[in-house]
Amino acid sequence: MTQSALPSNVEEFTALVREAGRVVMDVYSTDFEVRGKVDQSPVTEADERAERVILEGLERLSAGIPVISEEAASQGVQVAAGELFWLVDPLDGTKEFVGRNGEFTVNLALVHHGRPVFGLVLAPALGRLYGGGEGVPAFVEDGSGRKPIAVRTVPDEGLTVVSSRSHGDPAALEAFLAGRRVARQIAAGSSLKLCLVAEGKADLYVRLGRTMEWDIAAGHAVLAAAGGSVLRAHDRAPLRYGKAGLDNPHFFAQGAA
Repeated sequence: MTQSALPSNVEEFTALVREAGRVVMDVYSTDFEVRGKVDQSPVTEADERAERVILEGLERLSAGIPVISEEAASQGVQVAAGELFWLVDPLDGTKEFVGRNGEFTVNLALVHHGRPVFGLVLAPALGRLYGGGEGVPAFVEDGSGRKPIAVRTVPDEGLTVVSSRSHGDPAALEAFLAGRRVARQIAAGSSLKLCLVAEGKADLYVRLGRTMEWDIAAGHAVLAAAGGSVLRAHDRAPLRYGKAGLDNPHFFAQGAA
């Protein structure tokens, strides 16, 4: 499969992500166990079961394309990131999952030459699916159907800034925002922050802390398809993928520049 083939089978990947979302919600409805990974971040049965669903589906739909997935990587499985590869985060926002606030997501992204060219972000508890990429116009799908989304022009009153509900450095964020007109700040969990910028409900998301590529690649693809961008904080260069270690520098995601 190549980028040019993506529009013809987007619905197959959408169905796969929804299947993983059903598995996540099956666990969400139980008294699930929370364990710690090597880096002390939480992991649940939902992470592991959803990852199995996605990995099996990708083998069926796009055999031969390498897959880098959060849970496998945390267990020491190493996959070389070539010019074309999948990034999978089967459950982003595990703290939100454990806290049962609904703001967790299933994430699938295709990366080509360091750029996320297609992404799907499913928030199963909220009933929202975001998608988009190169040749795939950005959309959100909920109970009322599928509709296109796009970033907005920053209103005269100033920026709406979205920040992490579970992570963050308020002092560093305040310093970054110095000199900008900010109308309000809101909080959200997981990759939903990127999607809020993509659908014009926020204008800026700043992350001045550690993240991994699988955390944001799918949301980045959706945001790019909606007209936004993700830039490195230190030099404002486009954020790239397939880096050694797969960790991201500090970055910010914006709507209309």
